Amino acid sequence: MIELIEYIKSKDAYEMKVIKISTHSDHKEKAALWFSQQWHIPYEAYLESMTGAIDQLNHVPEWYIAVDENQNIVAGAGVIDNDFHQRTDLTPNLCALFVEPQYRRQHLAKQLLDFARRDYANKGFKKLYLITDLNDFYEKCGWIFLTMVITNDGEPMKMYETQTIS
Repeated sequence: MIELIEYIKSKDAYEMKVIKISTHSDHKEKAALWFSQQWHIPYEAYLESMTGAIDQLNHVPEWYIAVDENQNIVAGAGVIDNDFHQRTDLTPNLCALFVEPQYRRQHLAKQLLDFARRDYANKGFKKLYLITDLNDFYEKCGWIFLTMVITNDGEPMKMYETQTIS
């Protein structure tokens, strides 16, 4: 497997390092806490998924964080088998994309999404999927609307797909 190491830049040229939790397990507790705070899902759920990423290199799940020069997490995303919807055939799913408010509108989310696309191409995957209630954001990042899905909570949600990047 090729180890991707990448630096991404904000519009103001601040450089941030993208870290894969599966290959940098020393960041897993900090990352699990950060994701839990952003999405209000129990810390233990993220920690369990990240431990799974560490134990199953080259597969699903995977978690990514972008850190600034002080090692503060400024953005993150995950890839899991299914993001709590009925279309279990459409996998893997990008999930939990979040950029800290002061770093938004600087193209960090797109860069993080593209990093995941390259990583999953290296793992042999051709497509990634995601569900969202956002309008227009993912289209600007190169994702294509695929279909409506029903979440495990019974709510309709838009599903997008994208090709991985070799």
